[in-house]
Amino acid sequence: MQHLGSLIEHYGYFGIILALIGGIIGLPIPDEVLLTYVGYNVYQGKMLYLPALLSAFFGAFGGITLSYILGMKLGLPFLKKFGPKFHMTEQRVERTRKLFMKFGPILLLIGYFIPGVRHIVAYLSGINGYKYQKFALFAYIGAFIWCFTFITLGKALGENWMHVGGYFSRYSVYIILLLIIGFLAYYTLWRKTRVFEK
Repeated sequence: MQHLGSLIEHYGYFGIILALIGGIIGLPIPDEVLLTYVGYNVYQGKMLYLPALLSAFFGAFGGITLSYILGMKLGLPFLKKFGPKFHMTEQRVERTRKLFMKFGPILLLIGYFIPGVRHIVAYLSGINGYKYQKFALFAYIGAFIWCFTFITLGKALGENWMHVGGYFSRYSVYIILLLIIGFLAYYTLWRKTRVFEK
């Protein structure tokens, strides 16, 4: 975390973008801790909330898009060969692949909140030939919700920002359930709108 703190201190908002791109593609960066720390910087007045949130979103956007492109161009053999070097074990890849086959769009939306899944799900989207428009709709909405949640948590917790792990493990199930309900409500509304348009 000390290195991440130095990165943000020296490069500011650009440092957030760089760190999250690396974290999403699989580098061993504690993304939630980083985002919460950014929120703490906002609480301290060292950063502004909106630029910090947008920087985090662009970092997540860049990382997940790069992962999608790599998955599309290089396929599953690449993920199985190089995944372990980025702590993506073959068992984790296989488990996420099975989940993805059942819950693709939902997993893209809430996968950021599930440790180990956010690093793999974008690769699987590319590998499975997901259309970019479909991938983008769910992945980018999920990225924004994820960044917003942890930066806001860091800002709200203030000096207690380091306890985010405890709060998150306690309330993560509720957060994921809320996201799924929100997604289902949005999807139902979207389907109804399309029926009326026809």
